[in-house]
Amino acid sequence: MGVCLITGAAGLVGSESVRYFALKDFAIVGIDNDMRQYFFGENASTDWNRHRLEEDIPSYTHYETDIRDEQAMASIFKEYGADIELIIHAAAQPSHDWAAREPFVDFGVNANGTLVLLEMTRRHCPGAVFIFTSTNKVYGDTPNRLPLIEEEFRWEIDPSHPYSAGIDESMSIDQTKHSLFGASKVAADVVVQEYGRYFDMKTACFRGGCLTGPSHSGAQLHGFLAYLMKCTLEGEPYTIFGYKGKQVRDNLHSQDLAGAFWQVFQQPRVAEVYNMGGGRYSHCSMLEGIRLCEDITGKKLNWTYADDHRSGDHIWYISDLSKFERHYPDWRVTFDLKGILTDIYDGLMERG
Repeated sequence: MGVCLITGAAGLVGSESVRYFALKDFAIVGIDNDMRQYFFGENASTDWNRHRLEEDIPSYTHYETDIRDEQAMASIFKEYGADIELIIHAAAQPSHDWAAREPFVDFGVNANGTLVLLEMTRRHCPGAVFIFTSTNKVYGDTPNRLPLIEEEFRWEIDPSHPYSAGIDESMSIDQTKHSLFGASKVAADVVVQEYGRYFDMKTACFRGGCLTGPSHSGAQLHGFLAYLMKCTLEGEPYTIFGYKGKQVRDNLHSQDLAGAFWQVFQQPRVAEVYNMGGGRYSHCSMLEGIRLCEDITGKKLNWTYADDHRSGDHIWYISDLSKFERHYPDWRVTFDLKGILTDIYDGLMERG
């Protein structure tokens, strides 16, 4: 039985990957020190999810370790060595706004932590596949320069534009406003590519849109659909920041993302980059998402509008999935928007 090492193992992408790859007969090494609670408060803690993983999955071993701790990470990698066949690096500080509060922590987690993991992989299991959950924020606010058309409930791109099917990997990540979070993820993204090219390692960067699902501990500063559904269900106030609430995101269920990771593991490439989200299969504006949450719950969301948008935020972002689909034709998006939100609703109801 090979070992799959997963960082951020109790978070959304990490926990989904734990369950997915445990079913593929991997021994799972999970690394997560619940920094999400430090970032976003007690209600965003992933501790509940960690306990579920430990109860449900016999092959799961948890380490409450900080990925920035080079010595501690070296000890873990040395223990498992070449048995590690796959690394899924999902640990991150994921918020624009939070990054500006503590830039050293943001960069340390996102950039330095990624470098530590890459170097441990090179030293102890260089043949392993290394998958990094990057972000579409590496493109900064360049998407906001696209020719957008205002519709009743959303912004939409001019249908004659080359990106009408979604934004592909050809968009520049240079000379744009990223936010400090986006900049730290750019650094990590580029160093993952560099380890692939320079050391001939099997690395892949997934530049995610809105990744979501029932295991998301949604908070105001991160976790769009999960937090939106939580507020609708529980009657908590919700604030829309800017762009008239018409800003558009594509949304991908974490289960579909784990399926994409599996495809890469089976046929790895060197230093690949993929835009990854719901694409044209699954997307919505804020206003459209609110309406669907209200339909599913039968409740009205208590929302207010703040005219100032978040720095570096996108007005319209839909991923073009064609490169990944071309490389891995057996993969497809299986959850549409209603399916995603219904699954999040069911998960919240189950958790009480």
